[in-house]
Amino acid sequence: MKQASYIFTTQRLGFRTWQDNDLPSLLQMNQDEQVMRHFPTLPDEKDCRQFMEKMNLQQEEKGYCYWAVELLESNEFIGFIGLSDQHYKAPFTPCIDIGWRLKKEFWGMGLAPEGAEACFEYGKNQLGLKEIFAVAPKINEPSIRVMEKIGMINKGRFKHPTLTGFPMLRDCVYYLKSLS
Repeated sequence: MKQASYIFTTQRLGFRTWQDNDLPSLLQMNQDEQVMRHFPTLPDEKDCRQFMEKMNLQQEEKGYCYWAVELLESNEFIGFIGLSDQHYKAPFTPCIDIGWRLKKEFWGMGLAPEGAEACFEYGKNQLGLKEIFAVAPKINEPSIRVMEKIGMINKGRFKHPTLTGFPMLRDCVYYLKSLS
């Protein structure tokens, strides 16, 4: 079993930067139509590689990103959970948001809320953040349930400016977690 260098951990999860050998697992997750049902497209290998590079650069420059997440007991890649910058035009941007995407075999195990809570702690204690937002299409009930479970407050709805060609996804909600 490989020994990963984690930025932080929870009881079950390890958060780390992206490695080249994550590409096949990320691509497989991003090609799963059920995982991606609330997204406009299925990212290809090039998209996944660019995402990993962007996240590692953001980690290097700012100290946060959507981190690759592993189960501590097996070092198995389960998806990503973390923080990222959002700059599209919306009532709450620019902001730092929290996001997650897990392989479907890890759904329903409480891993997204566990990881999100750890990200809030990291954001508050390591980065000095005062607030973190989350966004989801209003039809993405599973993500909205996670937002509510982790104590985020519904602050409203908006039309996502990057989803103009996708009417089922364009109506979004945004939630806020105050860290102070």
